[in-house]
Amino acid sequence: MTTNLAIVCILTMIIHAAETLSYSIRYAGVKLNKIVVALSLTGIVVLVSRTANMLQAPMTATFIDHARKYPDFQVMDTLRIILLAGSAGTLLAMLLFPTCVNLFERVIAKLEVAGSLPKLVTSVSIPQLKNVRHYFRKPSLRLRSFRLMGVPKRFILLNIAVTAFYTVGVLASLYAAYLVPELATTASQASGIINGVATILLTIFIDPKLGLITERALHQEESRQQLGKIYILLMGARFLGTLAAQAIILPAAYLISVAVQWI
Repeated sequence: MTTNLAIVCILTMIIHAAETLSYSIRYAGVKLNKIVVALSLTGIVVLVSRTANMLQAPMTATFIDHARKYPDFQVMDTLRIILLAGSAGTLLAMLLFPTCVNLFERVIAKLEVAGSLPKLVTSVSIPQLKNVRHYFRKPSLRLRSFRLMGVPKRFILLNIAVTAFYTVGVLASLYAAYLVPELATTASQASGIINGVATILLTIFIDPKLGLITERALHQEESRQQLGKIYILLMGARFLGTLAAQAIILPAAYLISVAVQWI
């Protein structure tokens, strides 16, 4: 099971890193004043994230099956390690943020010339790939300059909450299936109970506010200069959300196990 756990952790890191790095695409689009083109590129991030998730979810379910056969297997400890991998992926994205902004600026500019993503991919040459190393930038985060920069505290807290709910959705439903084996199939499909709450919060409170912050940066030079720091702040909120997931995975699993017994 050690090999499976390593693969699942890598996939989890990819999922969280890809989703978090979507901020770098937005920021690159704002810097070039090509936000619409940038948003179209987020589809790549969604594709990477969903592909990794498609592989991760069934592989994670094998730990539940293993725990039923071997009662000594510490399934909750395993799930917490997977959650830590999510935190590691988010932290990795924060470290790669300056580099990815530079890279996506180049990608957006070339996409405008190529006209389509397939043409862009086929136009990439080996010398161009070798030049990627010139875009690497070291992250520089000075804690003494850490401020909310006009971002409401409630918005930060909502980002933490939504990330926590999304992070535990699948894992909590799988652990609920372990808690109520007679309703295992129902429980394993009930991650929507948790993710539904997160989706509502995301759609109503977070996405519109994030859109307003980005739109303001397009038209105000001062806001544009602060946007990178704001995105770092939001990525930090995502990181705290993955850590908060450690605290809510058990309550979420018990909530699902109770809910499926009512269905």
